[in-house]
Amino acid sequence: MTGPVLVTGATGNLGGATVRSLQAAGVAVRAAARDPEAVARRHPGVEAVRLDFADPATFAPALRGTSGLFLVRPPHITRVGNTLNALIDAADCHVVFASVAGADSNRLVPHHRVEAHLRTSRVAWTVLRPGFFAQNLADAYRADIVDDDRLHVPAGTGRVAFIDVRDIADAAAQVFTDPAAHHGSAYRLTGPHALDFTTVATLLTRELDRTISYQPATTLGYLRHLRARGLPLAQGLVQTVLHVGLRHGQAATVDHTLPTLLRRPARTLRQYIHDHRTTWLPGGQGPPATIRG
Repeated sequence: MTGPVLVTGATGNLGGATVRSLQAAGVAVRAAARDPEAVARRHPGVEAVRLDFADPATFAPALRGTSGLFLVRPPHITRVGNTLNALIDAADCHVVFASVAGADSNRLVPHHRVEAHLRTSRVAWTVLRPGFFAQNLADAYRADIVDDDRLHVPAGTGRVAFIDVRDIADAAAQVFTDPAAHHGSAYRLTGPHALDFTTVATLLTRELDRTISYQPATTLGYLRHLRARGLPLAQGLVQTVLHVGLRHGQAATVDHTLPTLLRRPARTLRQYIHDHRTTWLPGGQGPPATIRG
């Protein structure tokens, strides 16, 4: 690769982790977000550029000279035609899209339309389809854990093979080190163990030394809960849809693609919770509430 990889959402969980993973792999990086000064503060020494999906005039300058594009859908964007897909059309490099598990067949999630557009585009591409992020515990679920000592999601007894964002980022870096080997491939990525939310609550309880309980929500009740937390309706609907399949085992299958890509074992949820335990302590700080995966 002769030019840098443009990483969108570089101030977020996945984008930020990908910047660090690419650096560790020796791949040149250009980090993008709506506020390049915020990017520069988070990633000192990395080239920072402005990219605003609502402003197509920022696309060409951000993409100029790049060899790769790591594309993350901002949670607030549900209409992808003139945003993510337009950026793909402006690109002349290998695109790695961070999709979600099941997006190939689930027309209700915006990622489906991005994947379909990639397949008919002129660019080389790779799709990563991770399952539910371990980092959901630190953002989308954090307020419930910190304020109410509970997990409150409409998952029933469904199990989830939580994946650590750091592993997704490392997998993306592996793709960019040899993009030709991954052209046209779509990889389902999961963590090493499928756990129900009662077990997740137990892991939190043990690590935090206080009781965290799992209180299942109904689908409608969860949507109301998200609205009460201040999420816009469209974003709340997407996040609710992403949970519906959990009750029926759609996130329970453990896929072994990730350790093959990484050439090492994937991180466990127990390890993630231990590494970030201060997130759920009184006074701890977490990022904005957004469900991923």
